[in-house]
Amino acid sequence: MNNEREDQEPAAATTSDWLDESIAFLAANLDLGFNDYGWLSASEAQEQHDVGSMIVETLPPTATTLHRPSLNLDTSVASSAPMTSQQELGQPKKRKSPGHSSSQRPHVGGGGRGGCQQEKGEASCVRSKPSKKGSGKGTAANSDREARWAEQLLNPCAAAIEAGNLPRTQHLLYVLGELASFSGEPNHRLAAHGLRALTRRLPHAVGQAAAATVKMPSCECPTPVFSGVDPRLFRASLIRFNEVSPWFSVPNALANSAIAQAASTKGAVTEPRQVHVVDIGVSHGVQWPTLLEALTRVPRGSTPPFVRLTVADPTATPPVPFSASPPGYDCSPQLLRYAKSIDLDLGIVQAPCLDTLHGTLTPGETLIVCLQFRLGLATADEQAAILRTVRDLNPELMVLTELDGGGGRSDYSAASEFAARLELLWRFFDSTAAAFKGMDADERRVMEAEAGTALAPTARRGAAVGGGRESWRGRLAAAGFEEAAFGGEAVETAMALLRKYDGGWELVLPSSSAAAAVGLRWKGQPVSFCSLWRPAQASPELMGRGA
Repeated sequence: MNNEREDQEPAAATTSDWLDESIAFLAANLDLGFNDYGWLSASEAQEQHDVGSMIVETLPPTATTLHRPSLNLDTSVASSAPMTSQQELGQPKKRKSPGHSSSQRPHVGGGGRGGCQQEKGEASCVRSKPSKKGSGKGTAANSDREARWAEQLLNPCAAAIEAGNLPRTQHLLYVLGELASFSGEPNHRLAAHGLRALTRRLPHAVGQAAAATVKMPSCECPTPVFSGVDPRLFRASLIRFNEVSPWFSVPNALANSAIAQAASTKGAVTEPRQVHVVDIGVSHGVQWPTLLEALTRVPRGSTPPFVRLTVADPTATPPVPFSASPPGYDCSPQLLRYAKSIDLDLGIVQAPCLDTLHGTLTPGETLIVCLQFRLGLATADEQAAILRTVRDLNPELMVLTELDGGGGRSDYSAASEFAARLELLWRFFDSTAAAFKGMDADERRVMEAEAGTALAPTARRGAAVGGGRESWRGRLAAAGFEEAAFGGEAVETAMALLRKYDGGWELVLPSSSAAAAVGLRWKGQPVSFCSLWRPAQASPELMGRGA
């Protein structure tokens, strides 16, 4: 383990130290202007007809709900993103689909910022600020799904691969090869990443000899994943993505508020105690400057005398999208300099595996484990083992954030799990397109390339795509945890932050009749949830630390 303290660093610097290299890199290497990306000027009506015709000719009438008339969608919905007024960058010979629809689930009602109406048995939700360019028109409840033609080609292809139907597989691969593009609008990008994953799944499903008889279309992604990207672009991509999308920033804000509140509460009843945060997440340091500042502002003079941040290595848990980092990337120097600039004593420890976490504990400290987006592709046994390891640490508090698959698929076949992951990936691509306003920036490509690894054939089957938050509640209870509620300040902070993002986002608030978790939705569909947990019974070790 590597222990770094702020007193090893040079003179204190300002907050800009965290950003300066990224900004300089972007200014020197990235051209972010709309006019320099060659916006297409082809007729949208003709593009809709081309894509619709190809899909209708490919899929049998009984196997698809996507008919040519359904492609004439009204995209001027109140909560649609500003990017719907722009055409997206595409390749010259690739057909393009219509702009994405912003339909909402029927129970998500109410206008403005006030949030949506509550249906029986469900928690209330709050929307982000609607787009100024949106109109008041609505669309049918299923129009968004009908517009998602990439899934209607990729899912039958996955089913054909699983069934060993090579002629059907060949035909669908050919059609996907004609439509896929890593630089088109969300459907084209999803088709490209899905096609790349399916061509790699084929040998695993039918064998090398049979797969050799199928002609594979070219589908190599031109953008490297996290482990292969330039460290400067990697950091710039993380910062930019958190600025334009709440995918990670809102769960991070909830976690930071809960941690600060836990530190403040303990400091109010006793002498201020050391705070120890175990980071088993995917923020790569971007989450923590906000927490460090919050810890200097806790009331009643309860600022912790020392803060220890223990960062679990990506290999400490099964691989998941966004957990890896490129060689040479290290956020510790920036965090240490920033902590020194705000007079906060910070130490950073690297933990190569979870078994070494016990060696980082100090008697009398406030221990908080932040477990975010790291268990979604783990097997049920791996998830249970990791949760038991965290429970053995007897933390004061554990924050669990995971993707919310909604629990709609339960047969656990390869094709079914592919479809579930594809649906979540669509929400990522669709919301990211809105976040970047259609701009084909390098940061967007980096984030999308990493997100696409969720479809990899080697990804293990996990609960995030099969059970949703209710299944996670059962696992946490079995591991010895009980759910805790977020404080009002944490929820208010998340609500205020969400308002700066695209109007398609919603925050699902806890209620007395539902779980205490706070959910995040895109266009009415679940994306993730953030929840708090405490040990169900305090063990002697926990009591010895002063809990």
